[in-house]
Amino acid sequence: MSAVILRRLSDDFFEDERVNYFDVSILAIIQGLAELLPVSSSAHVIMTEKLLGLDPSSPQMTLLLVMLHTGTMFAVIVYFWQNWRETYFSSSSAFKKNVLFIIIATCVTGIVGLTLMKLIKTFFAANADNFEIESLFSNSKIIATGLAAAGLLIIVSSRLKEKDQGELSPLSAAGIGLVQGLCLPFRGFSRSGATISTGLTLGVARKRTEEFSFALAVVLTPAVIVKEGLRAFTSGPVGSVPMSSGILLPSIVGMVLSFAAGLLALRWLSRWLAHDRWHLFGGYCLCAAALIGWLG
Repeated sequence: MSAVILRRLSDDFFEDERVNYFDVSILAIIQGLAELLPVSSSAHVIMTEKLLGLDPSSPQMTLLLVMLHTGTMFAVIVYFWQNWRETYFSSSSAFKKNVLFIIIATCVTGIVGLTLMKLIKTFFAANADNFEIESLFSNSKIIATGLAAAGLLIIVSSRLKEKDQGELSPLSAAGIGLVQGLCLPFRGFSRSGATISTGLTLGVARKRTEEFSFALAVVLTPAVIVKEGLRAFTSGPVGSVPMSSGILLPSIVGMVLSFAAGLLALRWLSRWLAHDRWHLFGGYCLCAAALIGWLG
């Protein structure tokens, strides 16, 4: 019933290259909020697409999601830039040390994430060339399981006593990178929630963990944007999707909206993390997992 009501508010999403700005606005705001809050953007965007009756595998939707990811990436850069200047660029030694941590975490993420994806493709798709992991993990039961796991991890980490001067180390950076790698294939397992919770569990101070988690996001997001951008170019006639002004303009509008929503989400996250409300995100994830599992 909800899908019918939403669909009646406007025409088909990409009919005759005309984009429904209502749908774009809803997706942009949800992407901007859920991408940066520890509640899993994949879970929320996939369920929203289902309610709106959209096809997430279409080239047009792929291009839109690329633009929304770009908006949230710029929100992270704008929001954290001053803190990163003070932490990462305060001295030559601080810069080298923090770059080393980012390299360690990113390498571990790549090894774990790519290995998992290869294993999943081998055992669940018989190494089929046209297999896309999104088709497997858009299943609502798997999304609900990922949300529940993220919620439990957030709640457990919030109960641990914070170490005010808890600093990153190569080992904690590797641990955060490992968990981030687990998030790559598993929809619903929030990247920000899992990485921040892992940092807290390993004794890293909250502010430091938050800064590092989103620094990793800025490193990781361009690779996701390039991957999905190539998919948009190759999914249909060459150049047909990117060159269409009927699709580009609404996508740009969506990027701006996701940027604004992302800034709001980051401010919200920082306040709750600083004021011992981190566990509330975990509670939300558990409730959302139960709802999605029930709806199927």
